[in-house]
Amino acid sequence: MSQIGVIMGSDSDIKIMEETLRVLRQFEVHFEVIISSAHRTLERTVDWVKGFEDQGGKLIIAAAGLAAHLPGVVAGATTLPVIGVPLSSGALEGIDALYSIVQMPPGIPVATVGIGAARNAALLAIQILAIQDVTLRIRVKEYRAQMLKDIEAKDEALQLKLSKEI
Repeated sequence: MSQIGVIMGSDSDIKIMEETLRVLRQFEVHFEVIISSAHRTLERTVDWVKGFEDQGGKLIIAAAGLAAHLPGVVAGATTLPVIGVPLSSGALEGIDALYSIVQMPPGIPVATVGIGAARNAALLAIQILAIQDVTLRIRVKEYRAQMLKDIEAKDEALQLKLSKEI
């Protein structure tokens, strides 16, 4: 059973959203992925959302650029939490998508990450699931500890380099 559903409006979104999938795999979270449009395939999109909820899915990550209606349409079709990922495209380079996703009407919230922040979408989804999953909570703590080690190692390498330049 998939815990997280990932939906994007176009195959051109896959390049960015692969980072979401990579993080979900790293944390061993079961997911499913679909391409479906809020505009071009509305009924298909709503049917998938309802089916995902009916099969026990827990959270949906929806990515979209330009007018970015997909996360809002998804949120309107389910009571599951929805995380929107605005994608950079068009003349406004994702600002329009960010505003579209973050400015949902009262009663239909969509959590929104930064433009192109596919990794953060996955991490936020994992943290939400970790509220009731001790194993995931441990994995998140281990991930954070590794980030600290990585930063410390980079700083140590920088300090060593700088000391040799003096």
